[in-house]
Amino acid sequence: MLHGFKNRFRGPFVVWLTLMWILLMGELSWGNLAAGVALAVLLVVLLPLPEVPRQDTKVHWGKLVAFIFIWVRDLLVASAKVAWLALRRQEPPPNAIVRVPMRVSSELVLYLATCAYNLQPGGSVTDIDIANREWTIHILDARDEAAVQKEIRNVQTLERQMIEIFEGRR
Repeated sequence: MLHGFKNRFRGPFVVWLTLMWILLMGELSWGNLAAGVALAVLLVVLLPLPEVPRQDTKVHWGKLVAFIFIWVRDLLVASAKVAWLALRRQEPPPNAIVRVPMRVSSELVLYLATCAYNLQPGGSVTDIDIANREWTIHILDARDEAAVQKEIRNVQTLERQMIEIFEGRR
């Protein structure tokens, strides 16, 4: 039983959940602190999260920081593009559903790539075929083949960036 408790108890999660409880209550008091710690310990022990499969992932921090800046720039551009598509007086462009292969080897990296792609407006991953490492994506603006190919190249660029940041292959 003690071994199971040791595997279930995560100190940083208890601190984080306690902080969130105090922020949710809006007041730092001894009562809120005690209630937050008690609730956090109960949640962490009774509802444990599984271990994250890391597979010896090494992070290239310089490339990660560069990726974040590029991603934020792309977020602003994509947001403006989607806003323009919504506000203009024309009919919405046709959309498309496309299957795109992903060469990342780690499920964690595939998950991170999916999150990065889905947070950008204009397209979303609608299905993930983990066995074949393939995404099914929805493209908002597929007015012609060139627009579809551009979005596929964006996915390939994201894939390459994820591989360079987390998997170290070139």
